[in-house]
Amino acid sequence: MLIISGGEPDDIAGRRVVMANKAARDLLRIQRQGALLVQVIREPGVLEAVDEALFGGVSRTTDYATGGQRDRRWRAWTRPLGDGEGKGQGALALVILRDETDARRTEMMRVDFLANASHELRTPLASLSGFIETLKGHARDDVAARDRFLDIMSAQADRMGRLVADLLSLSRIELNEHIPPSGRVDLDRAASDVVDAVSVLTQEKQVDVVVDQGEARASISGDRDEILQVVQNLLDNAVKYSPKGGTVEISVRSDLSFDEAWASRMPGATRLPLVTPDRAVGVLYAAVTVRDHGPGMAREHLPRLTERFYRVEGQKSGERQGTGLGLAIVKHIINRHQGGLVVESAPGLGAAFTAWFPMVIERRDVRTAA
Repeated sequence: MLIISGGEPDDIAGRRVVMANKAARDLLRIQRQGALLVQVIREPGVLEAVDEALFGGVSRTTDYATGGQRDRRWRAWTRPLGDGEGKGQGALALVILRDETDARRTEMMRVDFLANASHELRTPLASLSGFIETLKGHARDDVAARDRFLDIMSAQADRMGRLVADLLSLSRIELNEHIPPSGRVDLDRAASDVVDAVSVLTQEKQVDVVVDQGEARASISGDRDEILQVVQNLLDNAVKYSPKGGTVEISVRSDLSFDEAWASRMPGATRLPLVTPDRAVGVLYAAVTVRDHGPGMAREHLPRLTERFYRVEGQKSGERQGTGLGLAIVKHIINRHQGGLVVESAPGLGAAFTAWFPMVIERRDVRTAA
């Protein structure tokens, strides 16, 4: 909540913050009383509404969004407070800001879930309905056909289960994307845990997974379950597109600068950043790279990889079962962790995905060190 003084109508510099509560001071970084409004709030719609309240006596409600990696939605109420001439402040206006990010995200989550679920579930549901009608009709006494149809129906039901699970996971992640994680995760241990967890799958596919963890501990600020999901989704894709008897390489590196974190790791391939964090001074990063030696992708496909349900043409084999949501989930988790995601690929060379995250800053006790 802020109280704004107007000064003269044609004097923009006259709009000043007369009073602000603690929440407003913390949010807008107001250092002193009398700060210029245009330095505190830069949203043109809110500034216009404040002028209308100050000099037109008009009350308004304004919705706006703040940019940056974590998009936030706000609602601003502006109300006239009358004349403050007795205190030498001119006209006064009240501004109340409320963060509506959670409410908007919840609303969008419901809309997106219904739209995506209804669209993507239509095909398997139609398939199940068709086979059920067939089994109730002329295939009722055909044992061979019945067993084959039941196998197909089971596969379609599994597909619907995976789709619903991924949609719910994506919705939960998007809902909390603007909330910074508070835990601590060792990225190298997370990679090892994921490799152990998918060992049965890699053995079935006869794919070798080679892990290079480096020497230093790669501790990052993050939610352990979400970091595990990032590594697992990247590894699942790499195994899925690896040929039988192929190799997937996972490497973990720490103490990287911004430029080192997103540097090329696959010479001769097209490199494209899919998520880029704001550059911060003095921040070091830990990175995990997952590389396969599969068919690779042409450069025109790379910008769309994190879109929901996007599939690269020519790679929709029935053996590669997926929902098309894995990289979308990875993108939103990395956004929440203020990290980055880079893809490198070329036809015939395979693909390499690098996810990188800010490392935990170790704080030493100066008195102990002394």
